[in-house]
Amino acid sequence: MKRHLLLLAYLLTTACGFAQLKDFSYKFYGQIRTDLYYNSRANEETVDGLFYMYPKDKVYDADGKDLNATANGSFYTLYTRLGLDVAGPKLGNAKTSAKVEVDFRGSGTSYSTVRLRHAYLNLDWGKSALLMGQTWHPLFGEVSPQILNLSVGAPFQPFSRAPQIRYRYTNKAFQLTGAAIWQSQYTSVGPDNVKSANYIKNSCVPEFYVGADYKANGWIAGAGIELLSIKPRTQSKVGDKVYKVDERITTLSYEAHVKYSNENWFVAAKSVLGSNLTQTSMLGGFGIKSVNERTGEQKYAPIRVSSTWVNAVYGKKWKPGVFLGYIKNLGNDDLISDKLYGTGTNIDRVVTAGAELTYNVKHWKFGVEYTYTAAGYGSLDKSEGKIVDTHTIGNNRVVGVAMFMF
Repeated sequence: MKRHLLLLAYLLTTACGFAQLKDFSYKFYGQIRTDLYYNSRANEETVDGLFYMYPKDKVYDADGKDLNATANGSFYTLYTRLGLDVAGPKLGNAKTSAKVEVDFRGSGTSYSTVRLRHAYLNLDWGKSALLMGQTWHPLFGEVSPQILNLSVGAPFQPFSRAPQIRYRYTNKAFQLTGAAIWQSQYTSVGPDNVKSANYIKNSCVPEFYVGADYKANGWIAGAGIELLSIKPRTQSKVGDKVYKVDERITTLSYEAHVKYSNENWFVAAKSVLGSNLTQTSMLGGFGIKSVNERTGEQKYAPIRVSSTWVNAVYGKKWKPGVFLGYIKNLGNDDLISDKLYGTGTNIDRVVTAGAELTYNVKHWKFGVEYTYTAAGYGSLDKSEGKIVDTHTIGNNRVVGVAMFMF
């Protein structure tokens, strides 16, 4: 940890030194963030509970007791972050800029290690701009909830930072966005429910996004279409024989969003009709719709999921807020097997309601948030491709946050 901090300090110092060159300017920023949380039961989550999704289903022990009905909680500073914004000299007619931002979340089960959040360069010609590097996935976009939970509304809200090449054209109040996107830290779920960037790497086709926005008088309203094409497997095994296979699943997803904000109000909503968006921390995935009996080569069908959230926050210093979210598994009647690959594939619906209160002054934020989330678990009905015979599992979550921003 000390070695990583020294290296980071050296890089920032070096960058600041370069920033003294002609036509360079820079801005160093960051935050110290502490998170204290409590859950009434075990949950699907990452970062040891900081990135919270939804409650786990019941799992019984030999006496019939629910092993997941156990409260848990902890305290972390992993989302403390440091960043550097750089404005460089013109390249032709384009203004140049760059950003590097890191936190200490780590990856997998390794915490308190430096992790790259954003790293990109940007060329701005005025009406048009070209970004290359890692930043927020376009489905996350400019409309996201203002809540304390670090999941920022996931799995109701798409959540991912991804390597991408993004082009934007702006004309007065209208903005068009097109992006080619790859996967790095946030990856698709595939066979054996394993997350991997190999599915899109073997595809040789990036993810594509096209969207349009209208921005005026505090309003943002827009919509977008996303295309994902991955190769789940390159080989199969039938008996003791191995075959090379050419498998691919290509899906389209759609989103619409709206936000209004002024000095007192923040009101926003987003709705997503998703197909296999597991790389954006959402529910869903895909299943099998046909199998070649000789080679084992499979064709796939996506699990379609509808997700909607609404968020409202009011105030300046004292800011109360509410968040509501709803997810519905729409299934797919092309499925021939109950073997599914994805996240929450045995869930019919998820409902959440949260309320928070934050105290905000210059450089400081203190807040507390309560959230209740209920997930409806069941089994797959292959005739309709939907989850049936459901039962509801609920979790109560309380989060306390203190932040110093500089």
